[in-house]
Amino acid sequence: MKQSYVYIITNKNNTVLYTGVTSDLVKRMYQHKSKTFKGFAAKYNCEKLVYFEAFDSIEMAIGREKQIKKYKRFKKINLIEKENSGWNDLSDGWLFYFD
Repeated sequence: MKQSYVYIITNKNNTVLYTGVTSDLVKRMYQHKSKTFKGFAAKYNCEKLVYFEAFDSIEMAIGREKQIKKYKRFKKINLIEKENSGWNDLSDGWLFYFD
């Protein structure tokens, strides 16, 4: 069964939060880091993965994404800091072999 993910990325100063959904988190992070995934995240240099959740279906992930997108900033920060208090890039060390 293929998993789907909801994720939060930020810029190097942790000032902008972007919430997204994908069925391939490694590939999506490559797209964000290489700026091939155009839009809000690229415009604001969001490429640091600070939070993600895995789901058994894309529908469940989309539902969770919609829920998180409605959160106020402080609630998103609490969500991130509960799992990643240092705001580390959770994709550090991932190997990216796409092009």
